[in-house]
Amino acid sequence: MIRNLRRAALAVALLVVPFMAPTPAQAQNRSAPVYTLPVAGAVQVLPVAAEVRDGYQRTSFKHWNAGQNPTDGCNTRAEVLLAEAVEPPEVLPGCKLSGGRWWSYYDSKWITQAAALDVDHMVPLAEAWDSGASQWTAARREAYANDLDVPTSLVAVSAASNRSKADQDPAQWLPPTADVMCRYISEWVGTKLRWGLTADAVELEALNQLAEACPGTTVSYEPAA
Repeated sequence: MIRNLRRAALAVALLVVPFMAPTPAQAQNRSAPVYTLPVAGAVQVLPVAAEVRDGYQRTSFKHWNAGQNPTDGCNTRAEVLLAEAVEPPEVLPGCKLSGGRWWSYYDSKWITQAAALDVDHMVPLAEAWDSGASQWTAARREAYANDLDVPTSLVAVSAASNRSKADQDPAQWLPPTADVMCRYISEWVGTKLRWGLTADAVELEALNQLAEACPGTTVSYEPAA
């Protein structure tokens, strides 16, 4: 039954239309199409494998690097904060951020100091390692850890909520704000599909159950180069 569902989901994935039609300039720079499918179908597309933590070190994922503009003095973390600011901060020498305001969607809190924010890897580095990144090159792990090409890979949230999440998957942790659960699951699954990461059996069962509560939610992802 699961195999048949996965085949059906793959068929849907081949038929889906791009989430947003790219401009000519974007089309020239895009290396892969953007796929959009219902969250329940997206979960079925995830490859399933046991997790392996052997050899993990956080330093295996180089971050934060110089970001998309190496000449502006702002690293990936700062670039995420600037992109997600509801009220932009002042950028001081050395890319120190002063003022500004951010919405931490995990716990529905306004944050007014950059130092009180963490930039969360939607799929934590340890979870990515367990799910296939252990087999990647160092360059690919660096690209994963600094993925600024899609806005859902890295998210600015309160330090408290990020540290509560730690390296847990959705079978173990969900945002304390219940209303954002469907968004969170969509972004989690989309990140795993983007990077070709696997899900273990317990995670997959949880994702299937959670997806049932999100019938109107879709997952959009662009396979990473």
